[in-house]
Amino acid sequence: MLVRPKPGILDPQGQAVEASLRQLGFSVGDARIGRVVDLHVDATDAEQARAAVERMCEQLLANPLIESYEIAVEADA
Repeated sequence: MLVRPKPGILDPQGQAVEASLRQLGFSVGDARIGRVVDLHVDATDAEQARAAVERMCEQLLANPLIESYEIAVEADA
């Protein structure tokens, strides 16, 4: 799962990274710093796993007022 600040929300870390990259000569804009959360979920199928992670995000892992999140479900090999 990827969690990051919603557009329009102040992101001081992203601003610092953007400024530093520009000082190094890179042409970048709108750097946003987020976090990746890898979870192994005990579920019978991808739909059940996605629903469980969605509840986790809503209750703990993301602040829905200021953060958005993306969930990617991968099957174990």
